[in-house]
Amino acid sequence: MTQAGTPDSAPFMSVIITVVDGGDVLRRFLDAIVGQVNAPSMELLLPFDATAPEIGRLQPEYPQVRFIEMGSVPTVRPVSTAAGQHELYDRRRAAGLHQARATTLIAILEDRAPPRPDWAATMTRLHGELPNGVIGGAIECAPGDLLNWAFWACDFSRYGLPFESGPRTWVSDVNVCYKRRCMDMTRDIWNERFNEAKVHWTLMERGEVLYLTSEAIVDYRTPYESLSGVLPERFHWGRLFGYVRALHVSPFQRLWFVLTGPAIPFVLFLRHAKVQRGLGNQRRFRAAARYMLPLLFAWTSGEVWGYVTGRP
Repeated sequence: MTQAGTPDSAPFMSVIITVVDGGDVLRRFLDAIVGQVNAPSMELLLPFDATAPEIGRLQPEYPQVRFIEMGSVPTVRPVSTAAGQHELYDRRRAAGLHQARATTLIAILEDRAPPRPDWAATMTRLHGELPNGVIGGAIECAPGDLLNWAFWACDFSRYGLPFESGPRTWVSDVNVCYKRRCMDMTRDIWNERFNEAKVHWTLMERGEVLYLTSEAIVDYRTPYESLSGVLPERFHWGRLFGYVRALHVSPFQRLWFVLTGPAIPFVLFLRHAKVQRGLGNQRRFRAAARYMLPLLFAWTSGEVWGYVTGRP
């Protein structure tokens, strides 16, 4: 693995680490990424800004990681809000991408989802075997309580094992690896902020086919203690999704999404019920329903608001 600050030749893979929780969550992630087995030459890039100076203090513990200090980062919305925090995550990813030196592969992972030991080797093999420029991986739910399981089920159950690998219209930047050309051809899109949906939809419009594999796995864990603590985040993240989606659809489709908005939480709830039944999680799904419906309503309300206002 390429060490931080050394004059080694360009690595095969760059890994951008998105810090969401930090602290012990980040430590757990870093232990997992530096402990990859049979990995290619990698550089590990960890961007952080002035709102989280404690991240930089981890540098002596992880000399394999290149910590990228961004300083003060202006945001459209206050960083005390979920919307402002999401913007920081997007800008941190963009800062990491600007620093990525890898010749072949560029990956994005999140500290909430440490990769399993064979993750880097598996992504390397798959990119060698497949022509796809974008390969996303499975996102399993780490053990947790019902609220945090409901959060995973609402956001990531489509990436939960088991599933058949193949082309998809969705992969997640919690676990994704790109051929270098994909980041080069979308530099204008992510130059300031990396937004997963915007980048992926642009790539598909330019002829790329997204691929989801069941072999490269991360284990996702969230730290939420109350429903009230997560609902504002769901609303603002849904609003950003609605804004970005509106840029890629016709005015008629945008109007249709607005008009059908009230029905979407119920449609999604039934869809999730079907998925979890297929995964054998019927009992847990029923127990978590009291969390899932509010989470789906919060996301959909934000999404519709994004369509209506057209604001990020």
